[in-house]
Amino acid sequence: MKENAVSTIDEYMLQFPIEIQTILTELRAFITKLVPEATQKISYQMPTFYLYGNLVHFAAHKNHIGFYPAPSAIEAFQEELSKYKWAKGSVQFPLKEPMPYDLIKKMVLFRVEENTNKYNAKQNQKKK
Repeated sequence: MKENAVSTIDEYMLQFPIEIQTILTELRAFITKLVPEATQKISYQMPTFYLYGNLVHFAAHKNHIGFYPAPSAIEAFQEELSKYKWAKGSVQFPLKEPMPYDLIKKMVLFRVEENTNKYNAKQNQKKK
């Protein structure tokens, strides 16, 4: 990945070979369809979906797509993630394998619910 700072997701994706751009474009479209109300931005130099806070980030690497759904989602789906290399807040999906869209969907929707609940709790606190 180039070290140049990018300001849009489109700029970010254009840094990569067409095969990787295709995967990133499909992933972005998939998440957009799941959460059309989320905004998109670059955060931590990665494409980011934002809804009441950061939902998920993703990034292209030499041999994998990094997916960053926060530690809570990694913990919640630990068993399903066991076949992948993962860490506290990230998982690596190998480029040589199909993207696990069913699992990605579960993690994204988990994060939507988590962020929405946190937001609603804050709103309820303000009303008291």
